Amino acid sequence: MGIFFLVSCTKTETKPQTIAVKNKYEDVFATFKNDSDTLYVVNFWATWCQPCIEELPDFMKINDEFKDQGKFKMILVSLDKATDLETKVKTFIKQNNITPDVYVLADNKRMNDWITALDPHWSGAIPSTFIYKSKKQLFFTEGKISYTDLKSTLNKLK
Repeated sequence: MGIFFLVSCTKTETKPQTIAVKNKYEDVFATFKNDSDTLYVVNFWATWCQPCIEELPDFMKINDEFKDQGKFKMILVSLDKATDLETKVKTFIKQNNITPDVYVLADNKRMNDWITALDPHWSGAIPSTFIYKSKKQLFFTEGKISYTDLKSTLNKLK
């Protein structure tokens, strides 16, 4: 008499990564300034910013650790030129295995408006990291943030 095991494999459907130019800051902000109880890590960076590039591996590590825990989303907002999306940004994303959604924010004419809309204390310098939940800003830092500090902050805010 044989014993048979039925193995069920289910594939979880994941949303494909978004990589897009956004010409209005409101379109980017709507993705994380909402009523959701999701914890959003929003990092402003650019491919030409050395400190930004240096901290991205830590952000990818954090994203990998938290993304499957539910109610967590990382968004990278690039301040590269919109014309550099295909040549620089997408190339950088692919070469460095960047997996969160990436938006190139091309709303340069209203830069002072959206900088102060995020935080009146932000000078606009990058890298800068914001954490949101339910429309509320819970954390802001200007400059590089270490893996340890970011993980500790996220664990406190979960």
